Amino acid sequence: MDRRFGTSRGLLRLLLAYAELGTGRLRQFRLHRPEQVQRLVYVCLGNICRSAFGDQVARESGLKVASFGLSTSTGGGSPVAALEAARRNGIDMAAHRAVDWTDFKVQPGDLFLVMEVRQAHEVRRRLGDRDDVQVCLLGMWCSPPVPHLHDPFTLSPGYFDTCFARVRQATDKLSGELSGSVRVAPGPTMPEAK
Repeated sequence: MDRRFGTSRGLLRLLLAYAELGTGRLRQFRLHRPEQVQRLVYVCLGNICRSAFGDQVARESGLKVASFGLSTSTGGGSPVAALEAARRNGIDMAAHRAVDWTDFKVQPGDLFLVMEVRQAHEVRRRLGDRDDVQVCLLGMWCSPPVPHLHDPFTLSPGYFDTCFARVRQATDKLSGELSGSVRVAPGPTMPEAK
């Protein structure tokens, strides 16, 4: 359980997300207009583990990307466990710095890639009635779909590896589905601040 789901709470939240998926309630968090995507925006709670890793994977794949946390402090770095897990997955996250929602500038064509169903609802609520952006569950691009990517913060190295492998798999698959409008020449860029 530890390696696959992180905790019993992680397993429970995943099962609840599968139930919502089965009833069609997560349909709103699927990609409906891929041709309109201009930038991938990875979102989690602290922007130091899951979204930080997704940001770096997408960046190394030459995609326009940004990330932020729903409840974090702008400027904070990733914990050692996340840095080590990223290194095991071939990614250097040492330069990553967290960005809080309040310091993030939304752009038309943003595709918000969230890790959890409750985060998807929260991002949608904060965006209001904007129809020039989309909110999706990143784990829906995993095979099989994983609509809840549980937070690895403070959890085992084994679960960090599982979580980061899912983030990479989803990012790689999504990258293959998007048009050239989200591609840039490889190289570091910083997320825009307000």
